[in-house]
Amino acid sequence: ASRSGSCLSPPPAVPPRQPPGLAQQVLDWVLESPLYQLVLVPQARRTMVQTAESNGIGWDAAFQWIRGEGPWDDEVLQGVQGASGKTTQPDYYRKPFHAYESGNLNWEAAFEQELASRAVGARNFPLHGKDGEEAFRGAFDRALSSVGASVPSDGLVVDLGCGTGASTRRLAARFPRAARVLGIDMSPYFVAVGRRLLERAPGPAEPWVATVQSDPRVELHLGDAAHTQLPDACASVVSLFLVIHELPPDVTRSVCAEAFRILRPGGQLWISEMDFRAPAYAELRANALLFSLIRATEPYLDLYADSSEQLFQHLAADIGFQSVRIAAATGRHFALVATKHGSGSGSEGVIDDRRFDAEGNYAVEDTHLKTWESKSSDA
Repeated sequence: ASRSGSCLSPPPAVPPRQPPGLAQQVLDWVLESPLYQLVLVPQARRTMVQTAESNGIGWDAAFQWIRGEGPWDDEVLQGVQGASGKTTQPDYYRKPFHAYESGNLNWEAAFEQELASRAVGARNFPLHGKDGEEAFRGAFDRALSSVGASVPSDGLVVDLGCGTGASTRRLAARFPRAARVLGIDMSPYFVAVGRRLLERAPGPAEPWVATVQSDPRVELHLGDAAHTQLPDACASVVSLFLVIHELPPDVTRSVCAEAFRILRPGGQLWISEMDFRAPAYAELRANALLFSLIRATEPYLDLYADSSEQLFQHLAADIGFQSVRIAAATGRHFALVATKHGSGSGSEGVIDDRRFDAEGNYAVEDTHLKTWESKSSDA
C-alpha cells in the first residue's frame, strides 16, 4: 500500500474548491470572449516586458539580436522536421499560450521565450533584479538535490518540453559528466531558435539575455513528450521543468508514463512546477480578478491546479515509481524526484512530502512580486 514517509508533519488537507461565484463566472466568460485578446492578454504581456526592462533585462535589444540571426523561414522549419516530415501537433497544443494567438507555433514566441524566462525569474526573486532567473533556477537545483536528484557519469538526461533549450543547457552545465543531454520540444520554431543559439553561442558582450556555451553533448530535437520514440530504459533522468501546468491532466499522465518507459531501472523523473498548495498561490487563486491575469495566458492552469496533488499518487500507485519525494523550491513552487524501481515489478511507491514544516507552514518563504508590480521597491 502507498504510504507517506517524512520526518515532517503531513501537509494540511486540501480544502474543497468552492463553486465559482459571480465574479469568477464573469471572468470565465471574459476569457472566452474577444475581451481576452483586447484587454487581458496585452496586460499580461506588458507586465512581463515591464518586469524585464525595469530590472535591467534588455528585452527589446535581445529580441532584435535574435531576429537578426536568421533567416527564419520555412526552409529552417523543414530542417528541424527532417526526415520525419511535418509534425502534427495535437489540438491541446494549438490553443493560444503566453499572449501568442498561435501559442508556441510562431517565431515571436520562440524569440521571446528566454526573455520571458528572465522576467519570471525577476518576479520570483525581485531583490536579485536581472539575476533573478539564476536565483530561481538555483532554488530548483537545491530542492531537487535535497530529495535525491543525481545523474550517473554515463547517463542520458532527457529534457521534455525544453523550449529553446535554456533548461537543457543548464542541465548539461550542472552535470558535466552526463554522457548526453537531449532536449525534446513539440514546436519546430523553438527547436530552430534553440539550435541557432547553440551554434551562435552568444557571449556576455552580445545583447542576448544569457551566455550560451557550445556543448557537443547537448542536442535539441523535435518531438512529442508523450511519444518520444526513444528506446525503452535508455535514460537516467527525465526532466520536466515548468511544463505540466501547460498540459491537460490526461496529457500529463501520458507524459509521465512515457518518462517511466524510457527510464532505466533506478532512473529518476524530475518535475519542477507551480504549487497551488503553497499559501501564496492558494491566496492568489482565491482572488478571481488577480488570478485571471495569469489564467489569461495559461489555458490549462485551472485544470492543473485542481489535479496536481493527485499526480503524486498517480506516479506512485498507477505508473509504478518506487518513491516520490517532494520539496518546496520557492515560496510558490515544488521540486519532485520520482525513482523507478531497480528490479522486478515493484510495489506501490512511497510518497515523501517535505513541502511543509512541523508546524504546517510552507517550508520556503515567498519572495514573489505582487501581481501588479514589475520591480521590488527594495531592489
